[in-house]
Amino acid sequence: MSEERALIPVEERIVDFYGDEISAVLVDVDDQQQVFVPLRPICDYLGVAWSGQYERLQRDPVLSEVITSVRVTRTEDQAREMICLPLDYLNGWLFGINASRVKAEIRENLIRYQRECYRVLADAFLRPGEMVVTPQTAAILQIREMGLAITRMADEMLALEQRTATVETRLDRAAAFVGNINKRLTVVEQQVRAGTLTEEQAREIQHRVNLLAQELTKRDPSQKHHPGVYEALRHETRATSYKSIPPKGYEAAIAFLDNWLKAIQEADKEE
Repeated sequence: MSEERALIPVEERIVDFYGDEISAVLVDVDDQQQVFVPLRPICDYLGVAWSGQYERLQRDPVLSEVITSVRVTRTEDQAREMICLPLDYLNGWLFGINASRVKAEIRENLIRYQRECYRVLADAFLRPGEMVVTPQTAAILQIREMGLAITRMADEMLALEQRTATVETRLDRAAAFVGNINKRLTVVEQQVRAGTLTEEQAREIQHRVNLLAQELTKRDPSQKHHPGVYEALRHETRATSYKSIPPKGYEAAIAFLDNWLKAIQEADKEE
């Protein structure tokens, strides 16, 4: 790892990954922008020891050359230097953690990170365009989300089938996965009946809040604007958080954020 001073990001984002809040930062490196991912918080979410992973990074001939210290905001008022990997190398590190050698209770989460974490972070920074979600498409998105969840679990079952040594073990573990599928489907059904937003809709609101906070930061970089935007959204929707906005209020919440952003951008043009 380079001994130079920690890099300063030009942008920071927090990405919701199955309830884990993963930080990622955009940094100017040699006149090019590059996405870096802090590793220690991911170790904490996975339940693996950071000290051992840091030693493994230093031993690796490729990863040891690209790990970099970046100043990452950990609270609203404090930033600290954290060891980061470029996003392109994240899977190289994740797949170096052997899923068959970790504790059974963290194996499923590790495999989920290995399958999806890179794509989710890449989408957060490199998304080519935004989907406009209308009431007509909201139901379709919920069905799609359920289908993707079932597909992911089926893939996990197939992978387990290939690794299992005996027929008895295969049947026991397959039964456990089927039970897990039933539990997850029950949760999804309860979510639909309760009238809560889908994960896709929650991410759309979070993305617009980030865009709006960025525009406000350009006007007043001395303050953190995310809390104020979320507070205004809560006041507008009368919901305790953006995730608790009912589906019927989703379109109004999106319109509120979009109109606010448009007003700021038009004001900037007039100035």
